[in-house]
Amino acid sequence: MNITGRLTRNAEVRTLSNEKQVVNFSVAVNDSYRNRQGERVEQTTYFDCAYWITANVARLLTKGTLVELTGRVSTRAWVNKDGEAKAGLNFHTSQIKLHGGSKRAETVQATAQAKNNSITAQGENDDLPF
Repeated sequence: MNITGRLTRNAEVRTLSNEKQVVNFSVAVNDSYRNRQGERVEQTTYFDCAYWITANVARLLTKGTLVELTGRVSTRAWVNKDGEAKAGLNFHTSQIKLHGGSKRAETVQATAQAKNNSITAQGENDDLPF
């Protein structure tokens, strides 16, 4: 599954007891549709995301960055401290594409390769009109 949205906060790296690292971040996905009355309805869905392949990508994941994610969705439910039932969406991310917001509309693509846990970044910075 693919989702595209903006980060709502800077990514955080957590180190687990087994020394494995996970990058956690949150993404807001905006959508709109027309209801039966023909009115435009705006809707925002929030995903809590986890990326396990390499922690190096965390430095690129800053609040407001537009990202395209590939992975799978899962749900979670819990009861908060006030006894209220809550639910949320998790996105287990396997690939991240960063879309930069610079004046030149650069696109930065970050792809992690599971074999060697490294990250590659490519910037498109040419003057071609297409």
